[in-house]
Amino acid sequence: MAQSASRAAAYLKTLAHEGRLMILCHLGPGEKSVRELETLLDMRQAAVSQMLARLREEDLVSTRREGKTIYYSLANADTRRVIGLLHDLFCQTD
Repeated sequence: MAQSASRAAAYLKTLAHEGRLMILCHLGPGEKSVRELETLLDMRQAAVSQMLARLREEDLVSTRREGKTIYYSLANADTRRVIGLLHDLFCQTD
């Protein structure tokens, strides 16, 4: 049980960063390029890339390359479920 709690805490710590959470929320409906995420988040490319790197390290996002453009999407069904639940709990009035 302690090992599961440790994994859950690490997962939630990654989600606890507002910028990373916003990226995951924007990826909920489908994949986005770094440029699209920059525009949606109104952030510089360096900041978005740093957050995406952390999300990749934690296996929360996956990538697809098309030419020079890299597209990001939610990596798995569990992440989609968690982001969907957070949306249902906190974003229904937005």
